[in-house]
Amino acid sequence: MSRRAGRAMEIGGALVLGVIAGALCEAARIPLPWMLGPLTAMAVARWCHVPLALAPGGRHAGQLVIGVALGLYFTPEVGRQVLIYGGWMVALGLAAIGIGGVCARVLSRLAGVDAATAFFASVPGGAAEMAVLGRRYGASVPHVALAHSVRILLVVVIVPGGLAAAGVMGSDPYAPGPSAVRPEGLALLLVGAFAAALLAQRARVPNAWVMGPLSLSVGLTLAGVHLSAIPGWLSALGQLLIGIALGERFAPDFLRAAPRFALALLVSVAVALVLAAALGIVLAEHSGLGLPAMILAAAPGGIAEMCVTAKVLHLAVPVVTAFHVVRFVLVVTLSGPLFHLARSLARAG
Repeated sequence: MSRRAGRAMEIGGALVLGVIAGALCEAARIPLPWMLGPLTAMAVARWCHVPLALAPGGRHAGQLVIGVALGLYFTPEVGRQVLIYGGWMVALGLAAIGIGGVCARVLSRLAGVDAATAFFASVPGGAAEMAVLGRRYGASVPHVALAHSVRILLVVVIVPGGLAAAGVMGSDPYAPGPSAVRPEGLALLLVGAFAAALLAQRARVPNAWVMGPLSLSVGLTLAGVHLSAIPGWLSALGQLLIGIALGERFAPDFLRAAPRFALALLVSVAVALVLAAALGIVLAEHSGLGLPAMILAAAPGGIAEMCVTAKVLHLAVPVVTAFHVVRFVLVVTLSGPLFHLARSLARAG
């Protein structure tokens, strides 16, 4: 068998496995079936060294679809409402960095890693962005990348499952601006989103394949331009591709080689989840927003994963999305300078 044919079988096998796992999870009424099913199946396959792989660009394609779908919720009325909570969004973003600092202390003590590695492995930003920042300050890039992969995997499994087990199903009056699927409009929307993602990537915007399409979709919806709704099958496909991408990151060889770090990660993520849940409770009490939505807004997961959860559970999708976008921007822009300041003060003391 040629190398190209073998690669095609790996990609095809991953897609087939993801579809089967997603369908089984949907039949079993497991929350977020088209993400959790493929994620779990792919992680197990990786653990068993089954040769499966996501198609090149698959993760980006999934992020593009989710970014567009989330942006369709930002009608002019919703946009005005989101602005009201801007202060709370900034406060949550700063608090997320503080929680990351606490978890960094836990990780450093339990795993015995240096301060830079512990900090950039614990602050809830994107894996790629935190790895790049960590490299500048001497952090171990493999440890940082692994930590964020494990964090997102655990949060995606625990948070939706916990909310579903608690019987949470929102009734927030948020709906996408466009309600009908128009093939021509959908094609134009996706082409525009692809161009927006490429522009964002060229401009070195973090998480470009979510932020670019999301920005375009938000802009069009706020302006009252409704090209098309996103069909259910396409949304499920986006979730499936992200789920496979998350499961593909599972690195059993590294976990076996660094069991102390792996165990410390579990404790650190548990601490982050508890502190984030407490922060969500405080936000709900003082902002007037719903408790489940605020717990989801404060959860230390990725933008796409947490906002898809809000969409599936009908929990204030645009508000949760805005909270996560603001947090992401603050974490990416402030984590490096704040770590540098803290290290300088520690050396001076």
